[in-house]
Amino acid sequence: MINVDSVSLSFGSVRALVDVSLTINKGEITALVGDNGAGKSTLVRCISGIHRPQSGTISLDGEPLHFKNPEEAREAGIETVHQNLALVEDLTVWQNLFLNRELVHRIGPFAVLDKRGMQRQAKEMVSTLAVNVPAVRNRVRRLSGGQRQAVAICRAASFSSRLVIMDEPTAALGVQETARVEELILRLRDEGHAVLLISHNFAQVMRLSNQVWVMRAGRCVGGRRTEATSGEEIVALITGAKNG
Repeated sequence: MINVDSVSLSFGSVRALVDVSLTINKGEITALVGDNGAGKSTLVRCISGIHRPQSGTISLDGEPLHFKNPEEAREAGIETVHQNLALVEDLTVWQNLFLNRELVHRIGPFAVLDKRGMQRQAKEMVSTLAVNVPAVRNRVRRLSGGQRQAVAICRAASFSSRLVIMDEPTAALGVQETARVEELILRLRDEGHAVLLISHNFAQVMRLSNQVWVMRAGRCVGGRRTEATSGEEIVALITGAKNG
């Protein structure tokens, strides 16, 4: 579904990505692993329209992507849960869920916000995720770190039609919330979506993913089918003790 071919990107003298090539398949959970600074988040930002590669191509279903901004990526069905979550603290849960996707009633040439409809759908979205999120009318500012993470995941999972990118999706969640989010990730896969999972939790990667790609110093140094590898081999690829 997604094909990354020889993508490179530098920031001044810093080579963030160097000839990175990998694939993300529809109906699979693809894990992207590596130490901090390996280039994982930079690659995610290229796929989601925040950065534009200086060389190489990223294709979706065989068509090269040339997103000018994240909104164009979202319109193409690519949703991302970033580590900073991208939530507006002074808005309510339901307002964050429908930010830039507001439901409206058309009255002639005028558009009126369908607040009741958005609140009703927000309740359904949150209950589907079944995490410890308070009433959808509460402001995000009042939520805990884990609750904020849950809102961001709920937003991405509810609207994406093709690819959901999750950057450390359970890092701030408790045991029960983590289990529910993992169930959601598996359900997205079973429904035919592509999921890209960035995680430092190797047990989670081995438990959920179908394919693992390893980043080191801006390069993709190897890829393995999860069923044919082990946590020890992945660690060896990350540290350089083994080459791809």
